Amino acid sequence: MKPGTKLKSTVCETEVMVIRAVPGVEVTCGGAPMAEERPAELGTPDPAFAQGTLMGKRYVNEEGTVELLCIKPGKGSLAIDGVLLRTKDAKPLPSSD
Repeated sequence: MKPGTKLKSTVCETEVMVIRAVPGVEVTCGGAPMAEERPAELGTPDPAFAQGTLMGKRYVNEEGTVELLCIKPGKGSLAIDGVLLRTKDAKPLPSSD
């Protein structure tokens, strides 16, 4: 997985673009591994990983070593090693006093 790679969920419509990644990490969506090609038939998302994704949001892990940009929303939630990714917060703008 390298920056610029597009990953597709195998259980819902979610698609993401890799912004930042580390080698050997497997991203899942809806509890199933994501792939570069969508399968002919989608599976069913795991209810524990079905909170959904939002288009245009960036998702990161706690360490900040993986960052994904959602380019197509879906019903599954993004995770790495069973840990849900969180949305990246916007940086506060400096005050202009």
